[in-house]
Amino acid sequence: MEIEFKKITFLILACIGLPACEKFEAKDFFYPDETANERFSQSMVWDAKSPYRELDVPLNEYSIYVMADSHVGTTDNLDFFLADAKKGNATAVVMAGDLTNGHPEDYQTFKRHMPPRDSLPLFQIAGNHDYFFNGWKQFYSLFGSTTYLFTVKTPQATDLYICLDSGSGTMGSSQLKWLENTLESERAKYRDCIIFTHVNLFRIRHTVSTNPYVEELQVLLELCIKYQINMVVAGHDHERNAARLGNTTHLTLDALQDGLPNSGYLILGVKEGTIDYKFINF
Repeated sequence: MEIEFKKITFLILACIGLPACEKFEAKDFFYPDETANERFSQSMVWDAKSPYRELDVPLNEYSIYVMADSHVGTTDNLDFFLADAKKGNATAVVMAGDLTNGHPEDYQTFKRHMPPRDSLPLFQIAGNHDYFFNGWKQFYSLFGSTTYLFTVKTPQATDLYICLDSGSGTMGSSQLKWLENTLESERAKYRDCIIFTHVNLFRIRHTVSTNPYVEELQVLLELCIKYQINMVVAGHDHERNAARLGNTTHLTLDALQDGLPNSGYLILGVKEGTIDYKFINF
């Protein structure tokens, strides 16, 4: 009885936390079967077989297009975003979680709208909605790891990008330790360092679900200061925000989801050691 009560309570709280609670039957809606540590372990297996990507650009400036919270379903904004990234000659596209609502058919729709991998470098991160309906298995089979690195090399310097899994609110002890070890061994080799994740460190739209742990926030913020992280970019709250703590800029994106009054995405412009950002709305 206690277990069933916990499940029912979770379903109610999860529905409250949805931006627009979709119709579902309780029997079809499951919290993630995997813990953050288990997903991290699987991501490391994937990473061992697929070394991180190194992108070379011929100029000293380049752009990264970033979106979050497309919640596919429908794909009008997603298609526009990808077309704009191609038109803007994006060096990379980062998709910072809640790509779908977790349904297998949503994943297949999302996959069909992705351009060929060699035409536009894509970097996907899972969010809390991607884990609904046992969605981690779908994500992993289609996109692979949700914890990994990539780099961008210009004639002047090389920049480091770190993608993290925060879809359960907690990053888990294993991933947090990996992040600390990675920063300790790799950060000094690169000019700029940007972290992408789904759940923003500073919640601006308070809900009862998927909130980061205070203890982890303290560790993450201390790492940002110690290793001079230039920027942390996240989604989750469906409302843009920019804040600065120490030398780190924290950006929260509008949702890319169709039908919202403030649908949008982000363009990062990197040149000669400076990082500019521009919010784009439909």
